[in-house]
Amino acid sequence: EPIQERFFRPHFLQAPGDLTVQEGKLCRMDCKASITHGLPTPDLSWQLNGRPIRPDSSHKMLVRENGVHSLIIEPVTARDAGIYTCIASNRAGENTFSLELIVAAKEVHKAPVFIEKLQNTGVTEGFPVRLECRISGEPSPQIFWKKENESLTYNTDRVSMHQDNYGYICLLIQGATKEDAGWYTVSAKNEAGIVSCTARLDVYTQWQQPPQTTKPKKVRPSASRYAALCDQGLDIKAAFQPEANPVHLTMPSGLVESDDL
Repeated sequence: EPIQERFFRPHFLQAPGDLTVQEGKLCRMDCKASITHGLPTPDLSWQLNGRPIRPDSSHKMLVRENGVHSLIIEPVTARDAGIYTCIASNRAGENTFSLELIVAAKEVHKAPVFIEKLQNTGVTEGFPVRLECRISGEPSPQIFWKKENESLTYNTDRVSMHQDNYGYICLLIQGATKEDAGWYTVSAKNEAGIVSCTARLDVYTQWQQPPQTTKPKKVRPSASRYAALCDQGLDIKAAFQPEANPVHLTMPSGLVESDDL
């Protein structure tokens, strides 16, 4: 006797879970549907937030020989976020599964730029000095320091490199020596580019300032430079006479020039 044909509702052998995909990237959802005895073959359709998805330039539906169905979205946009439902149906019924697609914000790439550049700096020997700058970039750039052609790759007790989360970069030298003088270069690098800046550090020999035996005389600014000079005891007329003795041009010790000069 002929065997009576029976129909079975499809079920899923393979289904993906929730997904998080970065905006602009490719998203692929794979699933496989079957029935207990293999017939009849189910049809698959996709919905986003309850609305049917139609194939277009960025949404493709593929079926491989092994029975795996794929929904491919490329590139993913913010409009693609939501609840996806896959429906497998045949004449006996249908079965579904759902997942949530979260679209992460597109990663921003900005080449490093200097907000504040290194400045030429001078320091007296034995004193600390800071070489500072500020850099921005996305993602946060790597920082490299060089003195002349030599890379500074690690911190010491005397020379250390620092940076914070706000883009401030600093090379700190404790007790500068003559050997520290030279050209320093800081470079910032990320996926979008690289930028460099160079400045000079000069280290001066220590010198002792002679002690002041008398308090400097403060000269009140005057609208007349002639009057201001005369207040300091300088004979202007004698200074500009051909036969003037050079001693008339000597400023009295301990006096301070006016800001007007």
